[in-house]
Amino acid sequence: MKLILTTEVSGLGAPGDVVEVKDGYGRNYLIPRGFAIRWTRGAESQIASIKKARDAREIRDLGTAKEVAGQLGALKVKLKTRAGESGRLFGSVTTNDIAEAVKAAGGPQLDRRRIEIVNAIKSLGTHRVSVKLHPEVAATVEVEIVAG
Repeated sequence: MKLILTTEVSGLGAPGDVVEVKDGYGRNYLIPRGFAIRWTRGAESQIASIKKARDAREIRDLGTAKEVAGQLGALKVKLKTRAGESGRLFGSVTTNDIAEAVKAAGGPQLDRRRIEIVNAIKSLGTHRVSVKLHPEVAATVEVEIVAG
């Protein structure tokens, strides 16, 4: 089955890429979740707009990505959230919360889809979060979660 990716799928491709996948994977996973659309001649015209939007969000080159990674490494990010007396949060911290906290701390504007939280953040304290800036560059940001 031939599909056009609308979002980045790890191990498969980036938005706007035309990929060939097994029928069940495309029909049961990618299309229902909105990760891809069926490839048709008419959909070919959508590829240009998808790639244009991706280029606007993406960090241009390797040098810029390394520079942003350096900024993120030196940044002290504090995120205030509601928590109980035992230190457990009401809910969990999302990638959108982290992107806003980085911007508030004076860091660069980050795309929330590039932020990877390995284990859900549900407690107070310092947590490490990975940010994929470029296919070759990933930065680690330490986020301090405080009761607020």
